[in-house]
Amino acid sequence: MYKATIAITLRPSILDPEGKTVHNALTNLGYESVEQVRMGTRAELWIEADTEERAREIATDACEELLANPVTENFEITIEEGRPDAAPAA
Repeated sequence: MYKATIAITLRPSILDPEGKTVHNALTNLGYESVEQVRMGTRAELWIEADTEERAREIATDACEELLANPVTENFEITIEEGRPDAAPAA
């Protein structure tokens, strides 16, 4: 079994109002050295596959079909061997 960790972020050309709000809040808290904030989403998939390459293919397909909007978002997938600590209730 493989764990796919997927970072989904807005493409650089897309405005990020949530990131702007967080940046303003950080500036107000005294973090003037923070130049920019871009917010995103993280997803974890546990995939039963024979190889890491197959797990990556499945995760990529899931991103392209559902998890990420190909027009406005980029995604980055990290694959590692592992099992979920506790399986969620079905």
